[in-house]
Amino acid sequence: MINVPEVAPLPLDEWDDSLDFIKQDMNGRPINVHSLMAHNPELLKAWWNFRNYSVKGGALGKRYGELVILRVATHMKAWYEWGSHVERGLACGLSREEIERVKTGGAAVSWSEGERALLNGIDELITSHGLSPQTHAQLREHFSVAQIMDIIAIHGMYVTLGCMINTWGLELDQHVKDRLPEDVTREQFETEYPR
Repeated sequence: MINVPEVAPLPLDEWDDSLDFIKQDMNGRPINVHSLMAHNPELLKAWWNFRNYSVKGGALGKRYGELVILRVATHMKAWYEWGSHVERGLACGLSREEIERVKTGGAAVSWSEGERALLNGIDELITSHGLSPQTHAQLREHFSVAQIMDIIAIHGMYVTLGCMINTWGLELDQHVKDRLPEDVTREQFETEYPR
């Protein structure tokens, strides 16, 4: 068996001084994924504006942005992202039923045509690394060019985070875990999405 050194979230008092603005943005409580990325201060600084844009959904708005992130989390089998964005999805108005339905993707009943196109688009980006002309045309019926660019970009950001999370086995932040419904657990998610 290969012994891989652990990389844990970097304690706040060990962060590079150049990251002070991120500490301030997060009210002195950055989340674990930011503390993981703090091992590479230049990357985290470069990442920060994109992170702030993406977490608000960009041109898509929060609801569609959260649907993108949740669907990526299922593909990446990334509990940290799933748990974090169940909490964020609920906060932006997604229902528990809608969040569970994300697991089925665009094939689930009750999505609007735009939501179905969005979820199918994410599936295609993950599996084919681009949008087919047919999927692109379906998305164009509901989304602007800027919004489609954001679908692609936000998906890519969370694929990258999912790879980091899965590489280093990042634990969900306790304050997020405390706000999740009782039946949303790591064990339940990883039973559905084993790695």
